[in-house]
Order: sequence, then C-alpha cells, then structure tokens
Amino acid sequence: MNEGRIRIVVADDQALVRAGFRMILDAQDDLEVVGEAADGEEAVAAWRRLRPDVVLMDIRMPKLDGLEATRRIMEGAGSPGPGGTVPRVIMLTTFDLDEYVYEALRAGASGFLLKDVSRERLVAAVRDVAAGDMLLAPAITCRLIERFARRQPTMATTTPRGYPALSALTAREVDVLTLIGRGLSNTEIASELVVAESTVKTHVARIFDKLELRDRAQAVIVAYESGIVQIGE
Repeated sequence: MNEGRIRIVVADDQALVRAGFRMILDAQDDLEVVGEAADGEEAVAAWRRLRPDVVLMDIRMPKLDGLEATRRIMEGAGSPGPGGTVPRVIMLTTFDLDEYVYEALRAGASGFLLKDVSRERLVAAVRDVAAGDMLLAPAITCRLIERFARRQPTMATTTPRGYPALSALTAREVDVLTLIGRGLSNTEIASELVVAESTVKTHVARIFDKLELRDRAQAVIVAYESGIVQIGE
C-alpha cells in the first residue's frame, strides 16, 4: 500500500463490473482498490476490516442491499479510517430513479453514479468525494429531494422539533442551513447574506458539528425533513 493514496473498496455482485472499476481506478497514481465485495454483507465486512476512504456501493445486491449496507457502515463509523476521515460511500446503480438518489443520500451516502459512468467521471467522483465534496451539486440534490418529497405526504411537514439538535443552532446558522436546503453553494450563501465566504464556511462547519452531519447532502435532507425548508420554496 502506498501512503497518500485514496483507498477504495468496490462492492458489486457482478465480477466484471468490479474488475472494470478496479482496472480504471488502480491505473491512477493517487487511487488504490484495497478490496472487493460481492454482496452487502461482504461490503460491510470489508469496510470494517480495511477502513477504506471511499466505498463504491451497488444498490441492488444479494443478502443485503447497498442502502442497508451503507446505513450499517455509517452507524459503525464512530472511529475514522486510517486517513482520519469518516468513510465516503458512492452509490452505483443501473436505474436512474429519484427514489434511489434520495434514499442513498438519506442512508449516508455522499454521492450517486450510474454504472455507465465514463472513466473520467468515475475517477473524478472518487477524488471529489474523498475530499469531502458532494457528488451531486447542491441545487440538483435539492430538486431531486423535493420531487421525491412531493410523493410523500408526511415529508417536509414536520416541525423542527423533530430534530431536537436544531435548538443548538444560532439564528444565523439556521439561515445558512435554510439556504443549504434551498440548494445554494457557499458562494451564493455569502452573497445572499452579505458576508464573507469564509464566514459561511465557518457556519457550515458548526452546523455539521452540532447536528452531527457528514456532508452537505445530509444537511439538505435535514432541512427538508425538519420543516426548515418547505416543498416549493
């Protein structure tokens, strides 16, 4: 194992898919596939054993699907991996369905890709997610969640009391969380609130800490489910 490389586990029930992803990723100087899994249970076991930086997780797998495997990984991610970071999961599927995007993000995934993704996009996605970025742009994620939420009558109608930790946020942090939920980037939030972008980044970091969020995707989910952002806003 080379120091400094992004360590990856590929979980997919199709051996050819795993082999293809391994070939693409291992060809990069900064990426290394350290393990494979053929089902969800193996994926969870591989994460526990190897503690990779990124897991490429197929949604539809035998024994345990990718969504439940992701939930179990995130529930057990109290201690960071070797690089000192919480593992990032990129969900893989052949089905371009909004429900999967929403459920994947809600389970704790940091991104979502179709299996026919290009070589360049796959490599860039792993690097972006390992760096802590969302794989989907905030505005896109916001629209996907809103479209799914319209099919769920109880979604986005609960009060903030459903998230007790929200009471720990300052008024300005609530403003920032609201704008995150509406799909704004840090630059756009800074413009909206007439503050420096560095100030926004500080607020975002504090929101993540207080609400125990891993990334912006989860912040969007919380904004909708707590009722801070209403459907159609």
